[in-house]
Amino acid sequence: MKKFFTLIAIAAFGFASQAQSGAKIEFSAKDNTIDYGTVSKNSDSGLRTFEFTNTGNEPLIIKDVKSSCGCTVPTKPTEPILPGKTGKIDVKYNMNPGPIRKTITVESNAINYEGGMVPLKIKGTVIVPEEVNMMEKKKSLPSN
Repeated sequence: MKKFFTLIAIAAFGFASQAQSGAKIEFSAKDNTIDYGTVSKNSDSGLRTFEFTNTGNEPLIIKDVKSSCGCTVPTKPTEPILPGKTGKIDVKYNMNPGPIRKTITVESNAINYEGGMVPLKIKGTVIVPEEVNMMEKKKSLPSN
């Protein structure tokens, strides 16, 4: 009988924790990551958008959005996101050549992340296209 009541108590606690009231943030990007892939410095602006939905039952407030370095500039929504509505966080990378591995931290009132802190990531590689000098002599292949 003790086991039965213990089981009921655990189930009741589990249901109560699922029914928490508040804002919840769910990003559409898999693993909260945007992959730039391999992009050319000259043909890509570096701007990407993280879209999210407030799946909670209270307004979602994005308090702050910070980047791990000055080469990535995020912008946040200025108004609360109502339950069921979507919002976006724009991220602009300065397109320095080489690998991209940056973290953007979102501070919010979301209850589905500890302290309302949500890490977002961008990754990829920026390349500089090789310049072709038309005045340079073409090397000929050795003939046999």
